[in-house]
Amino acid sequence: MHLRTYWYVVRRRWWLPALMVTLTLVLWLVQPAPPPMYVATMRFLVGVRPEPLTPGVYGYDRYYTWLTSEYLIDDFSEVVRGSAFAGRVSARLQDQGITVPPGAIQGSTQTGKLHRLITISVTWPRPEELEQIAQAVVATVKEDADTFFPQVFSYGTEAILVDGPHVGPVTPGLRERLEGPVRVLLALLIGIGLVFLWHALDDRLYDRDAVQELGLPVLAEVPRSYRGWAVWRRRQQGQGRGS
Repeated sequence: MHLRTYWYVVRRRWWLPALMVTLTLVLWLVQPAPPPMYVATMRFLVGVRPEPLTPGVYGYDRYYTWLTSEYLIDDFSEVVRGSAFAGRVSARLQDQGITVPPGAIQGSTQTGKLHRLITISVTWPRPEELEQIAQAVVATVKEDADTFFPQVFSYGTEAILVDGPHVGPVTPGLRERLEGPVRVLLALLIGIGLVFLWHALDDRLYDRDAVQELGLPVLAEVPRSYRGWAVWRRRQQGQGRGS
């Protein structure tokens, strides 16, 4: 088909894509907005204290001290996301009269790492509770770290809070901002697809091109305006006979 034919097909049933887009817009506008979320971010410096230099003993320029710190931060970031760490934080909150299940803490906690710095982020819908959760996380990291790594923290390893916790609202991401326009675009494409499907299943002839495609001669063509006038004229004549 030519581009003009495509345009005629869509124009004949333009109401179908328009209906799909309208329904999508209505459903999108009446959908309740998600509750605001807040995030608490804190950063810790985790490392091993270097061994004191002994005169006459080569200490490998403290290479293994730095290497141990690198390994430790890799493992520590996994521990923070685990259920045992979440259980410790939940127990500290319970002592303050705040009930937060460990599973909720574990599902809301994310970690990132850079060299010997670990970043812990906790997402929560209520900022007042989030501040207390963040303080419980800080206390758990600083005071209970030796229970997760007794073989290391018992020999001079430290977790020092260097930044935060900072509590702020979560800004909508690119996915949330584009969700509505993408839905409308998909509704438009689906509506146009249904128009062409309807056209493919429709066996009626609408113009001379469709007749010529069947190999039939076109003897005459009645303009659309004349057809409307003829229908109106027949209706008037029928009313005249009835009266």
